[in-house]
Amino acid sequence: MTRPLCLVTGASAGIGAACATLAATRGYDLILTYNGDRTGAEQTAARCEAHGAGALIVQADVADPAAIETLFATVDATGPLSALINNAGIVGSATRVADLTHARLREMFDVNVIGAMLVAAGAVRRMVPRGAGVIVNITSAAARLGSANQYVDYAATKAAMDIFTKGLSDEVAAAGLRVMAVAPGLIDTQIHAKGGDPDRAGRLASNVPMQRTGSVEEVAQAVLWLMSDQASYVTGSTLDVTGGR
Repeated sequence: MTRPLCLVTGASAGIGAACATLAATRGYDLILTYNGDRTGAEQTAARCEAHGAGALIVQADVADPAAIETLFATVDATGPLSALINNAGIVGSATRVADLTHARLREMFDVNVIGAMLVAAGAVRRMVPRGAGVIVNITSAAARLGSANQYVDYAATKAAMDIFTKGLSDEVAAAGLRVMAVAPGLIDTQIHAKGGDPDRAGRLASNVPMQRTGSVEEVAQAVLWLMSDQASYVTGSTLDVTGGR
């Protein structure tokens, strides 16, 4: 691979896949991770390659520290890391806080917070010696909306990542790294079906000031802008992509 290298976690579908595809059109080579959906990751890689990018896929459960180590061994063998789109995440079925279990909370935080923080830390260790790099964490408007009666645990993990974004950005800004977050709102993706409510986005669209759901491509455009030189004085910020919600 000869172009700047971007790592995208959770790239088999949805926002991750859209970000990877757009990154390919913007001149990046890609390392794409997936957990269970290898076919989806292969399809994303094929779209990236159609735009002239090199694209490797790596199976990696970010809840497993050993898998993260293996992932970064692949990164090190591929080339210097220029960008990370820290997207891998999960959501559970709708439930109230009184019904949450330790097992569900453990899984949610292991993937959405601890895993994402460890991936970011691995990227920082490789970017700081070069004095350059960009990290974009994918969070959620749920972090400030709370998602009562639905996904309060998910919302809490995303709030944690917003604060992590600010803290990490302050740590590494003087070293030449930029760290931002993008907080999607009601986006038409498969995550609603994974949470047991495939019609959720369409049903709630009337609550959005713009009266519609967003697309994964709209989120990707925001991410790639933050990664670009056009956003060279932006760090530590969370950019809402929410239709005004």
